[in-house]
Amino acid sequence: MRAPLPTPRGSLTEALTEALLEQGVLRCVDADSDDDAALALWMLYELHHRGLEGVDDALEWDPALLVLRARLEHDLEERWRDRARHLALPAQERLADGEDFAEVFFDLCAADTGGESLARFVQREAETEQVLALLRQRSIYHVREQDSAMWALPRLDDETKAHLVAIAADEYGNGHPDRLHAELWRRGMAACDLDTGYAAYLDEALPQVLEQNNLMSMLGLHRRLVPAALGHLAAFEVCSSVPSKRMVRGLERLGMPEPVVEYYREHMVADAVHEQVAVRRMLGGWVAREPDVADDMLWGAAVCLAAEQETATAVLTAVRDEESMAGSREAVA
Repeated sequence: MRAPLPTPRGSLTEALTEALLEQGVLRCVDADSDDDAALALWMLYELHHRGLEGVDDALEWDPALLVLRARLEHDLEERWRDRARHLALPAQERLADGEDFAEVFFDLCAADTGGESLARFVQREAETEQVLALLRQRSIYHVREQDSAMWALPRLDDETKAHLVAIAADEYGNGHPDRLHAELWRRGMAACDLDTGYAAYLDEALPQVLEQNNLMSMLGLHRRLVPAALGHLAAFEVCSSVPSKRMVRGLERLGMPEPVVEYYREHMVADAVHEQVAVRRMLGGWVAREPDVADDMLWGAAVCLAAEQETATAVLTAVRDEESMAGSREAVA
């Protein structure tokens, strides 16, 4: 299933949509906003995932589109080199002083990034409609969770490759299609009467949600960024188990359907195991053989943490604003 062609959000996505559908010359225009730029890059990356409805697969490697992608990627990487620096630098300095890589990495993942937590919000105070809004935003990622990281696979040495595959095996159901995490997500969405189509809620996705997904695609697609891609993946595994437990408690509190609770219950258990394999074996083993990759791994982890915090803040703000607006409409009525 391909992704739907999204509604343009500005001059750049209008020009890109026109070029994709008509296989014509891409007009040289600048993005009108961060939203416009994030969606354009998401569309270009989707050509490397499942493709876009109505768009010729041959355009995946169109030179003009690759030039645009490179420009947007450059801006994305520079922005996040800056944004994640304050998190990565102390960890990189500790490592330079000879501290153990795994301990430094776990401490980085435990650092307080400030702001709110989506999982804590669901656990303690969210209402059912707010949870459904969160699920719609999260669906852009969950339909393809670990896919971007798997682009790293053929670029790794055999030992690191083996550990990545061990982690990925659970993600992809250990040979059982009905246990793929994406399939568990689909069943959870269906049980909540939400659209289960691939990227079905793309037009609702906030720019921060798109950017978070773009970061994973960028790290996975570039061979020079493979250490950062695996650092990002490992940080996600380390930071997933506890929030998943909070999600389970919140969803059970609200009496949400069992399939969506099961999705988070699966991650609560699996990711607690994955974090040790990811940090001590996959990353730690590679660092032991090639110490120079460590700084990029720590930056990738910092990107994961900072992007998650920005996304959580944006999503919660949107959900609460919608609740406030709904209350105002009811008061007027």
